[in-house]
Amino acid sequence: MRIAVSGSHRTGKSTLIAELAALLPGYSTVDEPYWLLEDDGHEFSHPPSIEDYEAQLARSIGELEDAGDDVLFDRCPLDLLAYIAVHDDNGSFDIREWLPQVRAALQALDLLVLVPIEDRDRIAESGTDDDGDGEVRVAVDEKLKELICDDPYGFGLPFMEVRGDPEVAPRPYCGSCAESADPG
Repeated sequence: MRIAVSGSHRTGKSTLIAELAALLPGYSTVDEPYWLLEDDGHEFSHPPSIEDYEAQLARSIGELEDAGDDVLFDRCPLDLLAYIAVHDDNGSFDIREWLPQVRAALQALDLLVLVPIEDRDRIAESGTDDDGDGEVRVAVDEKLKELICDDPYGFGLPFMEVRGDPEVAPRPYCGSCAESADPG
């Protein structure tokens, strides 16, 4: 299976991938596009620019196209679309130009695992949150849920949402966005 783990920053995606890799011998892992590009010498703006996110989107698409079977991906193109959508300069991004590539790449996935921000946030806030990072983090979480659960572009991607403290029991909650919605 080809599985992507998606979520805003500091939600536990990398931790979950490490847990899954330990439980799934024979699976390879693909790091998130940010780190792959940085390893290749890309210098990111802080905060990242639209161009930085487009570079990550292109890399994510490329990784999905190039990977074999039995792979765990840290992020997928939907993550980058969410970051772009909440960026101050999102008007310079034309999603219509990217949709065919994104759609083709997502078709290569068997499952998307969404790791949302939880009510009791399990990942400690970093010292960088005074620059508005916390607001961006929540906005990305909301946009990613919209892209995955509401599926406005008709990707039809199978997904599940996971929650829980991996220190107590590895991700005890699994379900769909509809099942996790607050009843009132």
